[in-house]
Amino acid sequence: MGKVKVGIIGVGNCASALVQGVYYYKEKGDGEGLIHYDIGGYKVWDIEFVAAVDVSETKVGKDLSEAIFAPPNITPKFADVPKLGVTVARGPVMDGVAPHMEEVFKPVREGREPDVDEVADALREAEVVLNLLPVGSEEAARFYAEATLRARAAFVNAIPVFIASDPKGYWPRRYAEAGLPLLGDDVKGQVGATITHRTLVSLLRDRGVTVEGTYQLNVGGNTDFLNMLLEERLESKRISKTRAVTSLLRYGRKLEEGGGVRIGPSDYIPFLGNTKVAYIYIKARSFAGFPLTIDLKLSVDDKSMCAAVLADVVRVAKVALDRGEAGAIPEASAWYFKHPPLQAPSDAEARRWLEEWLTSGRRVVEPAKAKEGNPKVA
Repeated sequence: MGKVKVGIIGVGNCASALVQGVYYYKEKGDGEGLIHYDIGGYKVWDIEFVAAVDVSETKVGKDLSEAIFAPPNITPKFADVPKLGVTVARGPVMDGVAPHMEEVFKPVREGREPDVDEVADALREAEVVLNLLPVGSEEAARFYAEATLRARAAFVNAIPVFIASDPKGYWPRRYAEAGLPLLGDDVKGQVGATITHRTLVSLLRDRGVTVEGTYQLNVGGNTDFLNMLLEERLESKRISKTRAVTSLLRYGRKLEEGGGVRIGPSDYIPFLGNTKVAYIYIKARSFAGFPLTIDLKLSVDDKSMCAAVLADVVRVAKVALDRGEAGAIPEASAWYFKHPPLQAPSDAEARRWLEEWLTSGRRVVEPAKAKEGNPKVA
């Protein structure tokens, strides 16, 4: 089947887990722990990293095999990664680095920053470009969506900036016109807080129980959580995580408007490292109005949860490329992302969409109609 040539935007902890994961499974030779062992004939070890972009002085100019272990990354080494011959290129900082993260990320500030065409050139060898920028990188995410278009690659938007789910339809339309697939937005971890919360809410809904209120409080100790201490960077993140849950309920928006939902990052606890701890609480009414509560604590390695999904998604994007499909791919996005172009009524239905799309080779749901819009690209 050949290779899946991948470019990475943001060589952080998720990138480290993904790159190492490819070589871990290449050595292991089986699919234990993967969501899908085979996707369209592609195995995880068919992923080949051909480009990378970052802004940190600790990573720019280094081989990707070295950059994934450079500070402030803390993902532990769990696989031997050979020298890849991929030099991390410099990207523009834009809003990718929050003011309070300057000393942590140490962005290169000397000289002129590369423009969109120069970044496109750095990504030219990639077939699939994976956006792993920090939460809150609104302008930067759009910049890289444009650069990827010019590089003629599929774009996978793993962060909570609304590209594939752009309410004006601008990016889905641009990618459709270019004949390129677009997947996103905001990756849903393998067994993370969002998919767990959705599963609980689906259970209650399907069993006739009414949700009166719910919260999900997440804490962790990596740079993601440090970055998210700035509330103004969290607007899209909170919308993404909240709608992933409330979209399952016919009264979900009313619950939101009444203050019955609070979902999102809550604090940074350094000693937790890459461990993410989620506290999920649901208050509900069951038969004859009797109370029902769920109080759950989930603890996971945040970056392995992310990498498991990314290992699938880049192969799905390659399958879409092979088939000549273009624009937003709702069948895949609904299963793998928190804020897809179209939310499925349940995760079971989202998985059915994906599996039917993969096996039948045809569209299962119609992409949302693109609307006019033209967001500025810096």
